[in-house]
Amino acid sequence: MTKPKVYVVGVGMTKFCKPGSVAWDYPDMVKEAVETALADAGMKYSDVQQATVGYLFGGTCCGQRALYEVGLTGIPIFNVNNACASGSSGLFLGKQIIESGNADVVLCSGFERMAPGSLEKLSANVDDRALSIDHHIEVMAETYGLQPVPITAQMFGNAALEHMEKYGSKREHYAKIAYKNHLHSVHNPKSQFTKEFTLDQVLNSRKIYEFMGLLECSPTSDGAAAAIIVSERFLEKNPRLKSQAVEIVGLELGTDQPSVFKENSNIKMIGFDMIKKVATDLYRKTGLTPNDVQAIELHDCFAPNELITYEAIGLCPEGQGHHIVDRGDNTYGGKWVINPSGGLISKGHPIGATGIAQVVELSNQLRGKCGKRQVPNCKVAMQHNIGIGGAGVVGLYRLGFPTHAQSKI
Repeated sequence: MTKPKVYVVGVGMTKFCKPGSVAWDYPDMVKEAVETALADAGMKYSDVQQATVGYLFGGTCCGQRALYEVGLTGIPIFNVNNACASGSSGLFLGKQIIESGNADVVLCSGFERMAPGSLEKLSANVDDRALSIDHHIEVMAETYGLQPVPITAQMFGNAALEHMEKYGSKREHYAKIAYKNHLHSVHNPKSQFTKEFTLDQVLNSRKIYEFMGLLECSPTSDGAAAAIIVSERFLEKNPRLKSQAVEIVGLELGTDQPSVFKENSNIKMIGFDMIKKVATDLYRKTGLTPNDVQAIELHDCFAPNELITYEAIGLCPEGQGHHIVDRGDNTYGGKWVINPSGGLISKGHPIGATGIAQVVELSNQLRGKCGKRQVPNCKVAMQHNIGIGGAGVVGLYRLGFPTHAQSKI
């Protein structure tokens, strides 16, 4: 049975910034992002029928507390915690709500208010219950051993070491990805960093783990993002929105495969097979392939994850991600523009906001609203968002009514 179509009609986000650099709390961030998205769609909060709010660090009902700053309308509000894929998981839930016919307008938001410094300061276990990543840590302990550095940096750094050993990628390939993402963010006013770094600066930045330096790691960040998604039925009643409606062509959410722990592979441990299956399902269901895509917002929490994900989402065969870097097929003038926003490495990574911020960027790219960082001839865009533990989201987007958009220009 064909599912009803779902569209993004309004997007908004705060500037992502260093924790503590702005005197705000998470309700302030969410209010700014939501009101921007509502204004983008020319809608009121009273039009929203259900809402999802993604975040990682916070107590119960933070989503309600945040949205109460926008209005108290009695709607269902779902709090979503799925690691770094919390925001996009909320979008997946919102899409399903619309497809089920239970709502025509859903607000999907995400936020994070983080502490300065390493993520480890926020993720210490508060009691003796099982860690959600304890099996992942066991894989690292049995392969490269554990070091007194941030666990997440070890995870992705070890995956890169394995890739180097198996497939011949070099230290410079990962540095070039970080260099590229910092360069992209120069023209993104919402980005936490808007400074261009040289490749030498990336290569020689303070080492965090093994070869991987500070400029190859996403920072801790404060910020929020929001997207208004609607049904096709709603658009028929509000045709003025067709010119800016971005169709969610497909959106898949999955979790780990048995190989994540059984193969003693750090590449598998960071979710390679999870993403490969999710992406394969997405291409099968939509009839699209990577060859149809021009812009990709990809979860570069660390530079190694970007390179390895090239292979997981099928941009190239397994073991050949570094060849995409060599060819320049990940930036302007190449086959794809990957992380035109600057990605997590430079735009910032307020965890719960990240998946929605990707939707903000891709929607604006498809609508031709990205100025100097606009991807030429952007017709189809892809999202990749991953949370270790694990949750993997891959989505495809395009203008829903391109003839309406052209007539408005």
